[in-house]
Amino acid sequence: MTVQRTTTAVAVGATFQQTLVENLTRTQIVQYAGASGDFNALHSDATYAREIAGFPGVFAHGMLTMSMTGRILTDLFGPKNLRAFGGRFVTQVWPGDSLTVTATVTELLEEDGEQRARLSIETVRQDGQPVFTGTGTVANPAG
Repeated sequence: MTVQRTTTAVAVGATFQQTLVENLTRTQIVQYAGASGDFNALHSDATYAREIAGFPGVFAHGMLTMSMTGRILTDLFGPKNLRAFGGRFVTQVWPGDSLTVTATVTELLEEDGEQRARLSIETVRQDGQPVFTGTGTVANPAG
């Protein structure tokens, strides 16, 4: 689902929400492993994840969660306007999880000769537990 934003200027406190994935599958996790080249057994081998590493099963790569999360910034403001994006992984994302991201404008500023907006970002799974928190900076927030 793509987030739509009007061309009016964003304001501090403006909040946007987007569903990133519903019922994440093991196939999607393995596809990400192939695309990223990260074949860590924690993400593909359930026996290894349970018996060797002590997890209940395989889980998604943190960077898969981060890449899905970043879509809210590029969907709202366009890829060419992304200036910064970072965050931290709070907990694992499991097969079957559904993820929703919320981005809130925290600051409007001028930097390097352009108008920018800073946003706080939080991705949660279906039970409301955060899995990723971060920040982003975009240029041209007026659209």
